Amino acid sequence: MKNILKTAVAAIALAGSLNLFADKVKDGLEPEEGVVGWTPIAIGLATPIQLPYGLNRWDVHGIDLNLFYSDAPEMIGVDIGGLASVVRQDMYGAQFGGFVNFNCCDVYGMRLSLGLNWCGQTANGFDFGFMSFGDRFRGVEFGLLGTVQHNVSGVALAGLANVTDTQSYGCTLALGANLARVAYGLQGSIFFNMTEELHGAQIGFVNWATECPSGFQIGLVNIILDNRIKVLPFVNGFF
Repeated sequence: MKNILKTAVAAIALAGSLNLFADKVKDGLEPEEGVVGWTPIAIGLATPIQLPYGLNRWDVHGIDLNLFYSDAPEMIGVDIGGLASVVRQDMYGAQFGGFVNFNCCDVYGMRLSLGLNWCGQTANGFDFGFMSFGDRFRGVEFGLLGTVQHNVSGVALAGLANVTDTQSYGCTLALGANLARVAYGLQGSIFFNMTEELHGAQIGFVNWATECPSGFQIGLVNIILDNRIKVLPFVNGFF
């Protein structure tokens, strides 16, 4: 059990490290002065090799279509980048980056990718990709590998694991594990659920909560460290 705990702590620490790394990348992509205006369509091979010409100079209110790489300050509409899509300010609409959707500010809408969906502020809506990663997510997100967020409100679905650095509100479901510092709602997995503070329910093979002010666990092994009876089979809860 100690090894499981160490692995969980390492996973949350890794999530924090990834956030620091991504913030450095984000700093290099923040909008610069000199935006010319807006265009209803941007089309080309890879920004800035597009019409209209220019990197980080044209807000797109319509369609942004680039064969390899799409990059715009503000995006309202549909953004398609064959390999990657970057929006440096807010994005409203739908974003399709073949392997990466990278958003420095807020997202309102849908993002689809075969690789990574990353958001530096708050993503609101629906995400689908190999991995979802960012600061805050509100809505429904699905990561074939997993999701790593600072804060989640809504539904998080993962093939391997959901990792939430602070609070998760709603429902996190994974084949492997759910890890959160504070869980409000449901953590459901086949193998392992872990939180420091449980307000809701955990359903899985092994469930771990440091404390449980309100809620219950259903599984083969249920652990609540601040309970009088710390380990129980089948069902455990606040009492």
